[in-house]
Amino acid sequence: MPAYPADRSHEIAAALEALPAGSPVSEVARRLLDLFTTGSIAPGTRLPAERALSTTLGVGRSAVREALAALEILGIVDVRPGSGTYLRGTASALLPQTLRWGLLLGETDTGELLDFRAGLEIYVARLAAERADAVANERLAATLADMTRSQGDLSAFARADRAFHDALGLAAGNALLVDQLNVVRSLLQVYADRAVQSADDATRAIAEHDAVHRAIQARDADAAASAMAVHMATASARLVGE
Repeated sequence: MPAYPADRSHEIAAALEALPAGSPVSEVARRLLDLFTTGSIAPGTRLPAERALSTTLGVGRSAVREALAALEILGIVDVRPGSGTYLRGTASALLPQTLRWGLLLGETDTGELLDFRAGLEIYVARLAAERADAVANERLAATLADMTRSQGDLSAFARADRAFHDALGLAAGNALLVDQLNVVRSLLQVYADRAVQSADDATRAIAEHDAVHRAIQARDADAAASAMAVHMATASARLVGE
C-alpha cells in the first residue's frame, strides 16, 4: 500500500514508550490518551498500525486492539476498516472524554465520588447564580413544582430532582462541568434508590432545593453555594445510608 500523505505513523510511535510487562488494556488506553491530549497530533491524523503500536508499547496486539476499541466507543478515535485508525478532535475537544475515561476506570471509592460530586454541584450552583437568566429561573421553578407535586411517588420525585440539577447545569452554562456530573451520577446510580426514602426526606429535599433556587434568583453566588453544600451533605448521607 502506498504511503499515506503526510503519514506521521513513525513519529507517533516514536513518541510512545514501552509499558511495564503485564500492563492491562486500561493502561494501554491511558498511554495513548496522554499522547493524544498533548495537542501535538492534529485531528484526522492516521495512527500507527496495531503491529507498530504493539511493538513500541511492548504489549500484545490484542491489548492494543481492545484499547483502540474502547477509545472508539468514547469517540476519541475513528476506526475505519481497510484504512486505519484516525484521531478525532483537538486536544481540548478530547478533554471531556479523557476525564470520563479516568473516572470510569479509576479505583475511586464511593466517598471520593460523593466528595467530587458535591464539589461540582456546589460550583455549578455558584455559576448558575451568576449566569441564570429569566428562562433558566423559570425552568428551575418548574422542576421544583414537579418535585412538590410528586412527593407521593418517589420514582417521579427522583426524576424531578434530577431535572432540577440538570436545569442548574444549563443555567451554569459550562458543558464540561455538566458532562463530569453526569459521569459521577452514573457511577453512583447503584445508590440512587437511597436518595429519597420517605415523605420526610422529600419534604427536606424540596426545602433544600428551594433555598438554592431562591439564592440563584437573588443572584447571590455565595448563598447558592452554601445552600447547595447543605443539600449535598444531607443527600450524601442518605446515599450511603448514614
